[in-house]
Amino acid sequence: MHIASVGIDLGKNTFHLVALGERSKILLRKKFSRAQLLAYTANLPSSLIGLEAGAGAHGLASVLREQGHQVRLIPAQFVKPYRKSNKNDFLDAEAIAEAVTKENMRFVPIKTEEQLDVQAMHRVRDRLVQRRTALINEIRGFLLERGITFAVRPIHLRKNLLAVIEDAEQNLSSRLRWLLERLWQEWKQLESDIQAISDGIERISKENALCRRLCQIPGFGPLVSTATVAAIGNGAAFRRGRDFAAWVGVVPRQYSTGGKQKLLGIGKRGNIYLRRMLIHGARAVLFRIRAMGSPADAACTAQQSRSRDRQQTGSHGLGRADQWQRLSAPGFADERSLIGRGKDAGLGKHKPLSTFPPPLRLARRVPFKLC
Repeated sequence: MHIASVGIDLGKNTFHLVALGERSKILLRKKFSRAQLLAYTANLPSSLIGLEAGAGAHGLASVLREQGHQVRLIPAQFVKPYRKSNKNDFLDAEAIAEAVTKENMRFVPIKTEEQLDVQAMHRVRDRLVQRRTALINEIRGFLLERGITFAVRPIHLRKNLLAVIEDAEQNLSSRLRWLLERLWQEWKQLESDIQAISDGIERISKENALCRRLCQIPGFGPLVSTATVAAIGNGAAFRRGRDFAAWVGVVPRQYSTGGKQKLLGIGKRGNIYLRRMLIHGARAVLFRIRAMGSPADAACTAQQSRSRDRQQTGSHGLGRADQWQRLSAPGFADERSLIGRGKDAGLGKHKPLSTFPPPLRLARRVPFKLC
C-alpha cells in the first residue's frame, strides 16, 4: 500500500486522518486522540502530510517533522475548494490530503519555537495595552460624572490622578475614592508589565540577526522588527517584496475580468497586528522627516498636498470655482444638461442649464485634459 499523501483535520482532543494513494484513491479513514495519532504516525513510513493552518498546527507539525515526515500547512481558505458536497471532519481531511499535493499551492511556513515565543510576547503586550486604554477611559468616565476633566493624553491623568484622589475638596465620595485608588494600583501594575515585556522584546531584537537587519530600515524598531520575524521568519515564502505587501494587506484588492483591470480598496487581509505596527512605523518616519527638515520632507509635503488637491478639486486638479467658471463660459457650456438628457434620465423634456442650481449644472461637452 503506497500512500501518496495524508490529510489530518485538527481538533482539540480528536483528529481525523485520511490517506490517499495513487489517483487520489482513499486508503485510510481513521479517528484518533492526540496520543494515538502520534503513535500511529510514528510507525508510518515517511509521507507527505498536510495540515490546515490553525490553532495547534505549528506544534503538531514540528512533532511530525521530527518523526521524518514532510509536513505542509495550508491556509483554510485554500482547502475549501477541494471539499466535496457537505462538510464533516473526514471530508475536510480528504480535502487537505488532496490540496497538499498541488505544486502551485501556497503553504504556510512552520514557525520555530523562538518565533512562537516572540509572537506570544507580542500578543500579551497588545492585550495589556488594550486593557490599559480601557482602564484609562473608565477612570476618565468616572471623574467626568463628578465634573472633573483632564487634558488629552494619558500623561496628564497619570500626573494628577493621585492628587485628585487625596484632595478632600473634590466632590468625590469615599466609595469612589476607594475605587479610584484600586484602579490607580491596577494602572501601575499594567505599566510595569508592559515595560517588562517591551524590555524583553528589545533584548530579542538586539540578539537576533534578522531583527538587526530589519532595524536598519526607517520605521523599523524593536517592536516592528520582532513582529515581522515572528510572522514570516526569514521571508523565504515570498519571492519579492510585493508579495509580502499583498500578504499583509496594504495593496488594493483586484476584481478584473474581460481584460479590464479593476482595483478596489486596500485589501486589509493577513496579519492585522503586523499591518498596524507597519503603519505606525511609517507614521513615525513621516513625523521625524518633518521635524528634522530633511530633503525628503519636501517630497512628502508635495505628495500630501497633491492628495488634498485631488480630494477637494477632483481628478483633473481644478478647483470648484474654476470648474464652474469653465462650465459657464461661452463656447464651453451647452444649454442642455447631461443629467436632463431626455426621457432616459427620467426628467422628460430637455431642461435648460439655467434651471438647475449651481451644484447640479453640468455641461454636455467640456474640453479638458486629465493631469
